[in-house]
Amino acid sequence: MAVLRPKGPIVPFTPALLPTSQTIPGRAILLEKLSPKHADDLFALIGGLEPSRADLWDYMFDGPYSDVETFKTSIASKSTSTDPFFYTIIDRRNSFPTFGKPIGYLSLMRMTPDHLGIEIGNVMYSAALQRTTGATEAIYLLAQHAFHDLGYRRLEWKCNSLNEPSRRAASRLGFSFEGVFRQHMIVKGRNRDTAWFSILRDEWDASLKSAMEKWLDVGNFGEDGGQIRSLQDLRAESG
Repeated sequence: MAVLRPKGPIVPFTPALLPTSQTIPGRAILLEKLSPKHADDLFALIGGLEPSRADLWDYMFDGPYSDVETFKTSIASKSTSTDPFFYTIIDRRNSFPTFGKPIGYLSLMRMTPDHLGIEIGNVMYSAALQRTTGATEAIYLLAQHAFHDLGYRRLEWKCNSLNEPSRRAASRLGFSFEGVFRQHMIVKGRNRDTAWFSILRDEWDASLKSAMEKWLDVGNFGEDGGQIRSLQDLRAESG
């Protein structure tokens, strides 16, 4: 007599799409495909070996870069990569000296269209972007793009388990912690245990998208630019 073993539910689906050079506009920033033309402006913000800049690369797979030519070669290589697919983050705040210029980059990566999974990674935020509305908006734009334009159902966030700022950011943005993969990688000669997080499309549609849009709304910020309600509070209200 055959034993009936549990199986997962059938998933009617169409394979997801891959990113294109489509520009993704937001209010504080816009995302456009990374290009060699962005290298000089990016180097001015994240290049060199000054501690405040070199520290940005501690948990990245490459860098830091001491000279602009080596950095340009790196950006040129990233600009032709299809997985990861890199976006530069352009400042749209017209009252800032960086208006119209790139202030960071990030990527969509580890794309598995047949399994509807994709990851946000290679997040490089300069000081001009850190702790600003644009930093959150960049993740919002990529999440919305991944779920609703490209058709994925699972969005991942991974980081070195020692990278506390990245872990806090993932939790703040609504990613669920899934565990640590021990001795997952060797990066720059050092062991990396990797913390895994994810958002599912159902979770995004149910509450996370709405909470993030409410947080990003211009009405959620006072005249001094400070937030009125935190993203965590808005997410709790939506959930």
